[in-house]
Amino acid sequence: MAGEKLIASYDFGTITIDGKEYHSDIIIFPDHVKSNWWRRDGHLLQIEDLDAILNEKPHTIIIGTGAYGAMKVSETVIKHLKDKNINVIIQKTYEAVETYNNLVSKKGVVAALHLTC
Repeated sequence: MAGEKLIASYDFGTITIDGKEYHSDIIIFPDHVKSNWWRRDGHLLQIEDLDAILNEKPHTIIIGTGAYGAMKVSETVIKHLKDKNINVIIQKTYEAVETYNNLVSKKGVVAALHLTC
């Protein structure tokens, strides 16, 4: 469990990880958090939006699509990740947070979370 980034809490627009509060979309890597995660088209996830994650060669990517699921993940992204043998879990962010905390102790888990709508 050492070094793993656990999510203490999430509420619309705010997430707390290791005692630090974030107010913008984030990517949680095993050893650090990338805040201010911007996407080319804010509510449509595209492959290039995941470049930083793909460089880490994760086993599993958990994608939080927002409190209400407003961020869409294209079929192209899903196919690209599966072709690279990466597990893809897509959920509204409340559920994605719970899934992440349950899987974080496994090797190669990364979460990309949209914090608002």
